Amino acid sequence: MAARGLATAVVMPAVCLYHVIRRPLFGADRALEASSQAFGLIPGIAGDYLRRAFLARVLAHVAPTATIQFGVLFSRAGARLDEHVYVGPRCHLGLVHLERDVLLGAGVHVPSGAATHGIDDTEQPIRDQPGTPRLVRIGAGTWVGSAAVVMADVGQHCVIGAGSVVTRPIPDYAVAAGVPARVIRSRS
Repeated sequence: MAARGLATAVVMPAVCLYHVIRRPLFGADRALEASSQAFGLIPGIAGDYLRRAFLARVLAHVAPTATIQFGVLFSRAGARLDEHVYVGPRCHLGLVHLERDVLLGAGVHVPSGAATHGIDDTEQPIRDQPGTPRLVRIGAGTWVGSAAVVMADVGQHCVIGAGSVVTRPIPDYAVAAGVPARVIRSRS
């Protein structure tokens, strides 16, 4: 309890800077990227507490029991992390809802769906084309292995193999692996 209170006191100037200057000037998502980069570089347990304290005040929801490791970057202020979520080192998360007890291995990427950039207009640079970001839900009790990329919803109590690329929804209790990820068996 004391560590959480101290972490909150330490991050309050950054929280105020985010809400008063950065967010109105750059927008919630751009301001979040810069701040999560800075807090992502603080190592050890102190970094865990400081990241959670800051992100709990700028993301849609971060449970007090969530663990967010070194080097994690967030790009969407609408992200949600429920109770006992573990986000491994060097993960990149967009518009995502990590339900209770989700475990993300190191280097997992969860962009805001598969269409974060438009690509249809060949006369216009891709960076200038509007995308269609969407919330990606990873169900309660799911484990996502290192270096996986998740662009579609994943059901509850699933296992997603390391290095897999999830491009289609995965049902509850599935074990999925590969590029693109395919269900290889059921856990039920």
